[in-house]
Amino acid sequence: MNFNECMEFVNSYSKSGKPVTNLSRAENLMKLVGNPEKKLKFIHVAGTNGKGSVVEYISNALIYSGYKTGQFTSPYILRYNDRIRINNSEIDDGSLCKICEFIKDKIDDMPYSQFEITMAIAFLWFQNENCDIVVLETGIGGLLDCTNVIPPPVLSVITSISLDHTDILGDTVEKIAQQKAGIIKENSAVVIAPECNCKNIFRKKASEVNAEFVKIKKFLIKDNFFEYDGNSYKPSMLGRGQFSNAVTAIESCRYIAKKGFAVTESAIRKSIETTRLKARCQYIDGNPPVIVDGGHNPEGIENLATVLRKYAVSENKKIYSVMGMVGTKDYEYGVYTIARYCEKMFTVDDFSQNAVPAEKLAEIAGECAENEACHSLGVALRKATELALENNGIVVICGSLYLASEYLNLSGC
Repeated sequence: MNFNECMEFVNSYSKSGKPVTNLSRAENLMKLVGNPEKKLKFIHVAGTNGKGSVVEYISNALIYSGYKTGQFTSPYILRYNDRIRINNSEIDDGSLCKICEFIKDKIDDMPYSQFEITMAIAFLWFQNENCDIVVLETGIGGLLDCTNVIPPPVLSVITSISLDHTDILGDTVEKIAQQKAGIIKENSAVVIAPECNCKNIFRKKASEVNAEFVKIKKFLIKDNFFEYDGNSYKPSMLGRGQFSNAVTAIESCRYIAKKGFAVTESAIRKSIETTRLKARCQYIDGNPPVIVDGGHNPEGIENLATVLRKYAVSENKKIYSVMGMVGTKDYEYGVYTIARYCEKMFTVDDFSQNAVPAEKLAEIAGECAENEACHSLGVALRKATELALENNGIVVICGSLYLASEYLNLSGC
């Protein structure tokens, strides 16, 4: 197999496969490829927002402490390979092709999903490369997410919970929390983000399966840093949500250290203060500076809004946004929330087949900001950049991970 043939194989499956009511399909896939998940140790991370950041914080602390660390994230940002990494290096094309060919020869004709096939590729690579530990991010939910085929992990971690994927997970925060709680396993442990809703649901689940409920102490936010347990930390990533994510990671790492992984406090601090993640309030210095954010649900949008509020109100910067959203998200809330801080918003719809028409987004933005429907990212970006240069402003690309990914690939950042 070459790389194109690999992608043809992966893409021959639908994104989510047929709906499931249990994990039997994923379990069958794992059995056919040799159950690599049974030969690995995991930290399993679920949640609505903050999963990616927490995965990176924990991963980097382990890496800085000398551990060979597998990282599985969702979705990819620049290209398929970047969701499967070891010590921050993505899977090479040669290994990807070899493993794809192995899987193709082993599996049956069940309607697997692209995500399940990708998980199998990742687990086999992590096993082949003798990873010490894998930091594993769920796809959607937890209970029925295919990543939940793993044995009891060293630790489960649950970040913030809010409304997203309601057609799959349920239409209330409580229903969604029940799905996320599914990753809490027998005789293991769980860390819950300090600002996470429905803690009673997670406590109950932990009690039912005899899993330790790891407590997080109170933390104090002071401008762009926070104090926790007598120490001060300053995350590199923007957004108020990063304080909660960082505290979650700190306590997770401390628990892991008690379980035989020599994760040092200096490694934890270095991770918090150096970790950056693409498309999560990503600040790109330049003329003009650019902020790229893929947040698409209400909590993610609000996190970006806190960053823009700081620039627009505290620093009196003019913000020129390029925004696009898909129809399955709360696009009215998203556009209205961001437009309030924009000098002008350019709306686009050429980045995804199910993008909301640019005219509709512009109409919503018109309630509180000057706007223009551009359709094309390239056109909107050129206009926003020209205005930002003229007025010492900032360009913001936001509303969808698909849009953020397209910009990052276009710009080479």
